[in-house]
Amino acid sequence: MSKSTKDAPPPLPEPLRVPVADSHTHLDMQGSTVTEALAKAASVGVTTVVQVGCDVNGSRWAAETAAAHEAVHATVALHPNEAPRIVLGDPDGWSRQGAREAGGDAALDAALAEIDALAALPHVRGVGETGLDHFRTGPDGMAAQQRSFRAHIEIAKRHGKALVIHDREAHDDVLRILREEGAPDTVVFHCYSGDAEMAKVCAEAGYFMSFAGNVTFKNAQPLRDALAVAPPELVLVETDAPFLTPAPYRGRPNAPYLIPVTLRAMAEVKGMTEDALASAVAANTARAFAY
Repeated sequence: MSKSTKDAPPPLPEPLRVPVADSHTHLDMQGSTVTEALAKAASVGVTTVVQVGCDVNGSRWAAETAAAHEAVHATVALHPNEAPRIVLGDPDGWSRQGAREAGGDAALDAALAEIDALAALPHVRGVGETGLDHFRTGPDGMAAQQRSFRAHIEIAKRHGKALVIHDREAHDDVLRILREEGAPDTVVFHCYSGDAEMAKVCAEAGYFMSFAGNVTFKNAQPLRDALAVAPPELVLVETDAPFLTPAPYRGRPNAPYLIPVTLRAMAEVKGMTEDALASAVAANTARAFAY
């Protein structure tokens, strides 16, 4: 694939007959305006998106964008990798905010207070993405992550909002903390990454499982096995755009208009018609985010 092809947005898929929502996207990281992204998505039957916050600035932006666009709902949070950066500093500045000084627990408390205030807004439908990420965090950062995660659980419960979970290589710890704290009424595992056994645990607890484009990847059989056993009434679809573009476009920029590609692959795995899965997913997303 030439560089120009690799950077080119994939073509528009065949429109869905039953409109659905992208349950998790990052419009602020995509190469188009919000209006363009929403129009392109709506043209293929993706009529609603959930814009997800990952830090204080991004969460403010999500709340403002949801207030300005009827098709957008917001979630607000400090991403699991954001908490250690706030507490311990980030001298290399690999996040979007550049290099940062260590702020300690007081800085984390201040950031959490901002998220708490945003979570009270009516067009903010969820608290997330929060959770644990053992992929990028050493032992020193884990304490900050866990403290942040527990605080987000409390915020979600107090405001009666969905909790949107980022769980990377941390399944057991995420499930344990949810048990210890007592989970909110609505929990969404974004970009579900567990196996079929974990899907049964989530189903038992009534947790939503949101599947992203990586369910289409060749090496993702454990994800497809999990999707196969996940109850249709607990399944959501997402892009996590601009990341995790579904096959055959892996590596190219992702956006909400590519949801039909993933949904069709999911319908095949579930042995459901495209319309039946789309109807279920649309109802589930509205239920999860109370819109």
